[in-house]
Formats: sequence, C-alpha cells, structure tokens
Amino acid sequence: MTLNPAELNELVTAAKSWADEDPDSGTAAELRALLADLSADASAAAAAAEELADRFAGTLEFGTAGLRAALGAGPRRMNRAVVRRTAAGIASFLQDTAGDRYTPSAVIGYDARHKSRAFALETAAVFSAAGIETFLLPCTLPTPVLAYAVRALDTDAGVMVTASHNPAADNGYKVYLGGRTVKGPGKGAQIVSPYDAEIAARIDYSVPLKSIDIAPEGWTDVSESIVADYINAVDRLASRERFPERDLKIVLTSLHGVGGETMKSVLKDAGFRKVIPVAAQAQPDPDFPTVAFPNPEEPGALDMALATAVEHNADVVIANDPDADRVAVAAQNPADGEWRMLRGDEVGALLGRHLTRRITSGHWKVRGEKTRRGVVFANSIVSSRLLARVAEAAGFAHVETLTGFKWISRVPQLTYGYEEALGYCVAPGLVRDKDGISAGLLVAEMAAALKARGRTFFDELDDLAVEHGLHLTDQLSVRVSDLGLLGEMMARLRAQAPVSLGGSPVESAVDLSEGSAELPPTDGLKYLTADGTRVIIRPSGTEPKLKCYLEVIVPVDSAADLPAARAEGRARLDAVLADVNTALGL
Repeated sequence: MTLNPAELNELVTAAKSWADEDPDSGTAAELRALLADLSADASAAAAAAEELADRFAGTLEFGTAGLRAALGAGPRRMNRAVVRRTAAGIASFLQDTAGDRYTPSAVIGYDARHKSRAFALETAAVFSAAGIETFLLPCTLPTPVLAYAVRALDTDAGVMVTASHNPAADNGYKVYLGGRTVKGPGKGAQIVSPYDAEIAARIDYSVPLKSIDIAPEGWTDVSESIVADYINAVDRLASRERFPERDLKIVLTSLHGVGGETMKSVLKDAGFRKVIPVAAQAQPDPDFPTVAFPNPEEPGALDMALATAVEHNADVVIANDPDADRVAVAAQNPADGEWRMLRGDEVGALLGRHLTRRITSGHWKVRGEKTRRGVVFANSIVSSRLLARVAEAAGFAHVETLTGFKWISRVPQLTYGYEEALGYCVAPGLVRDKDGISAGLLVAEMAAALKARGRTFFDELDDLAVEHGLHLTDQLSVRVSDLGLLGEMMARLRAQAPVSLGGSPVESAVDLSEGSAELPPTDGLKYLTADGTRVIIRPSGTEPKLKCYLEVIVPVDSAADLPAARAEGRARLDAVLADVNTALGL
C-alpha cells in the first residue's frame, strides 16, 4: 500500500507512542523492528508500512464474542495493552452496575495458548486495582470449567482467555456475566447486547495506558478443588441405572488443547476404563504441531485420531477442540466399514434422542432434580430442524434461537441445546454454555448403551430418518480477504433474491436483520422453498467468511427406502449449492 507523507508520519507517531508505553517488552520490540524496517530497502519498507497500517487501523472491536485476533503489538492485535484497556472497561461496567449496593466479583480462567496466562494475570491486576473481588483459576483449564466456576462461585462476571479453535497465532477473550449482574436464564452465560455495547463504551484508548491502575496482588487463587467439583458434577450426569453399560473402547484427542486430562478423568470416574489418548496430541501445545488448523471440523484434523481408532479397533472417537467447549464424534459405519466424523447436526439429534429416553424413563437428574416437566430443547436457526421433530414427538417444547450459545443458553427452562458447529449444552444447570466435556460423556454413555444392544449411531440415524424424514445438511463457506466483500454479497442477495433453489420455488424469503417476535435482528437471510428446502446465509461472527447453511428433507417410508432417499437428498443439496453459488456471483 502507498501512504502519503502525512499519513506515514501519523502512523509512525502512533507506533512509537504505543511502543513507549507497552507493558510487554516483546511486543514493544516487535513494533520498533517494524519502525526500523521503514528505513530499509523499498520492499521491506512497503511491507512494514502495510503491516503497521493494519495494526493501527482502528481498535479491536469488543462484541458478543468478546475479543479474538492475532497476537502482536498495536490496537488491532491481542496484547497486554489491549487486554489492560479491555479489563478496565469491564471493571468500570461492573462497578457502575454494582453502585454502592455491593462489591462486584469476577473469576478468570485461561488456556495454554501463547500469552494466555499473561493476559489472565493482566486482567486480575486491573480488576483487583479497581476494587473487584477477583478469583484466578489455578492452572490452564477448559472453558467449561470457567463457565462452571462463574455459577459455582456466584461471581458477577467471568473472563476466559482463549481463542477456542482459532489458529495458533491467535488469542482471545470471552466474557460471562452472572451473580448480581444478570438475572434469569442468562445468568452465567456469555454476554449479549446491550451488555457488549455497554462494556465497549467504557474501553478507552484515548487515555494514557499508565492511567489504568494495576495491582501487584490482591486476587484469590482458586483451589484446584474447583476442577474436582466440576468433574464430580459432570459425572453425576451419567446414569448407571438405566444405562449401566461401560464396555466401550474410546480414542480421545484434545488436539493439543487443555481438555485432555479433564475429559479423561470424567470418563474414568464414570466407569469408562478403555480410553486411548492420541499420544502426539495429548499434551497442551500452543503451536498445535500436528494439525494445520486446530478445529475438529476442518479436513485432516482428526486423521491421527481415526488412524489410532483403526489401529486399536476402537468403538468411537471423541475429540475436543483446544478449549474443550466443543466435541466431535467419529465412528465406523457398518455399511461400508469406513470411519467418518458425524456432522454436528447428526450428533445434535442423537443426543436429543438419548436424552429423550432418559427423561421419559425418569433417569435424567441435574443437581438432584428430575426434569420430567417443562422440558425445552433448543437449537440455533442454522442447525437442522430434526431436533424440533424429536422434541415434538416426545411432547417437549422446542425453541429456535440466533446462532451462538449466548442465545441458546438464554432459553427459559432450557433442558438441552445444540448448534451444528459441534456445540452441545446437555446440563445448563451446571454450565450455561456449550460444554464438550459433559457432552462427550453422554456420547460415550450413548455409544456404550447402543453397543450393548448390538446397535450403532448409524442405526439410530436410520431410525430417525424413518420416523421424521431424512434431514440432510451441508454448508458453503466463502472466505474473503476484504470484510467489505461480505457486505457486498449480502447487499446483492437483498437486492435480488433467488426465485428458486434446487428447482423448487422460493416461497419465503426472510431478512433476519428486520427481527421478529421470536428472534432479535441479525445480519442474515433465510429462504424456504416449496419442497421444504431451507437456506440460511449470514456473515460469520468470528471469521472473515460468508456462511451458507443448507438443509433438505426427504420423506422416508421404510428403512428399505433409505439408499434412494440419500441419493435424492444429495442430488438436491448439490443443485441448491450450485444455485447459491450463482446467487452470490461466485
């Protein structure tokens, strides 16, 4: 890029000022090296100017996902200076909310990514100096443990330093509100509007960083017993009365994340003794050396786990993402002998069916209370409609929400919720968020119960198709280098909606940005066709992507019709994909 002299001088001044007050000598040196490169040869100088311009083109946007970005110096990267200002904004929000009525409190957790502990300590120092009663979790732990601690310690806020399944170069900052800050079903959940805007308004980049007080001490280190409490609480979800089977060989991977030991302990304490970790991925490693992208949804991420499963003749693969709030499941399909990962919608429906059996048999207890009445299942609007049919057949209520567990977890009387991106909340009384540990335990319980009856996940999916129609889903993700392209593609669709998809006329085109009685406004479009095909298109909330979610439903009369139904469904999905590509101008 080319900057005029005035723009370059302004950029240099901003970078020097940032480096001078940066509390991290490493990121300060990083900036000074870029400034030095401005005096190097033309190629190096141009690259340095472009990099500096990107780092100082505004500030990281604090929203309902908190913060997430690449590590590095500057206001558009994750670093101690940005964390300090963000923590000060959160502290101000908590103090303003509390007023003179009480002393606000917060608990902080962190994973094993680069700088995670440093960011957690920075947050603790700011909170303590601001008069927040602050608790720091004892070590690197999964996000669900932090979400559990917000409720168990009854704190007014929680902060988890993690970038979840993002690349190794990233880190992030999730914020939960509970205690006296949020009442009702949102207590202990991640922030939504207007809380995000109220916190963002208090994050001030105009004042000198040194004006934000930090304390060298004053926070409380939480006992490691909090981890044991979480494990015990999760293990109480497992039923030994109705589903006593534990003969299951499980391959477990945490993809170099922090969930391995916790997941292994939960399974062991629940009676699952044949757990085989993927050795090369078992220990936390912030560089994620064996995977190109530490997301179990990405192609190749589970290759080592699947190879281990074949080697040991395992029954199931359970994979957590790096902060263990998601879980992926893979199994061997008896139809062709091939191992494959189940789609998030498949696991979502299977867990719904499993929980339905436990609820209707009276063997589902959370914190000692049977949830026989007022059962509510929920999933995001981009997830399959199959769970709604499972709930309806059982006489349960069902709710659709916007994408993200910050919405799913707020459903009143929620019993079970999921979203297609491998997120499952099976115990909202314990963790008001997706939880890959507790969901992984119930997956193991379900697999063992099926194995004891000579059945598999695929038999269950066949039964669901016969009972409720074959629900097939697919996705199209369009990654962009310029975020402005997302707006252009959405504007194109709003100006000229497709008249048919997969050969079926579009009967309903809903602009989700207008909101409704059921859903708050969100940037997205939903199309329904005459044959029941559904397409939802929306910009990703965490990545520079446009995401398109497709679902077709094919009626099935008997198991004998399934092969033909699958072929028909796949053909319809392919036709819809082609039409969506055309509508997007791809």
